Amino acid sequence: MKNPEREEIRDILKNSKRIAVVGLSDDPSRTSYMVSKSMQDAGYEIIPVNPVIKEALGVKAVPSLKDVKGHIDIVNVFRRSEYLLEVAEEFLEADADVFWAQQGLANEEAYQLLKEKGYPVIMDLCIKVAHAVLK
Repeated sequence: MKNPEREEIRDILKNSKRIAVVGLSDDPSRTSYMVSKSMQDAGYEIIPVNPVIKEALGVKAVPSLKDVKGHIDIVNVFRRSEYLLEVAEEFLEADADVFWAQQGLANEEAYQLLKEKGYPVIMDLCIKVAHAVLK
């Protein structure tokens, strides 16, 4: 697994507007909430994707990526590594550009599946940190 170069990641963040966050919690003490709030505060539209919550960050949650209306620039994933292949398969059915697994998360099968289809894949990297460092 190899993440894109810094310049490509910077371009992805600069040209993206909508981030669907798989596994976003409605609990402000959770990392997914804090990271997503930071991205929302930076001007990104956040779409919570979690079947067990009603809303997060003032936005109605959807149960799966297939339920997101319209185009998704980045799918940011906060699910354990063993679930990344399942999320990657769902990603392929969505209208999405970039698959991004948060820091500490990686799955070789998911990576290979998406790379073979030509998608940019970022794993084991915090989107909030990348945004702060690369702007």
